[in-house]
Amino acid sequence: MKSKRLSNKSGCAVEVTLSVIGGVWKPLILFHLLTGKKRFMELGRFVPSATQRMLTLQLRELETDGIISRTVYAQVPPKVEYALTPLGESLAPVLQSLKVWGEAYQEMPAPSEARILAFK
Repeated sequence: MKSKRLSNKSGCAVEVTLSVIGGVWKPLILFHLLTGKKRFMELGRFVPSATQRMLTLQLRELETDGIISRTVYAQVPPKVEYALTPLGESLAPVLQSLKVWGEAYQEMPAPSEARILAFK
């Protein structure tokens, strides 16, 4: 049974995708995990504006949804690594496309007020 968070209210699959990977921090976490396993503090450095609590919540949701795996090593100090699951790895083309689009958008000249109003 799917969680309420993953319910498809609109009937659109995009809504489900965004409920799994949407938000401010999840795409960044996933993008950085594309290059391999990361420890919690490494991920924290990639998203410095996220509080530790928020990062923990986002990681837990991604783990619950089967997008990432969490491995705890029995050692002192404790070591925890996060990695993409095969399902998470299937998001690579989506994340790469977001990166390419973002780079192109950053290079565009700032839209003028007149141009914005012309599209309304």
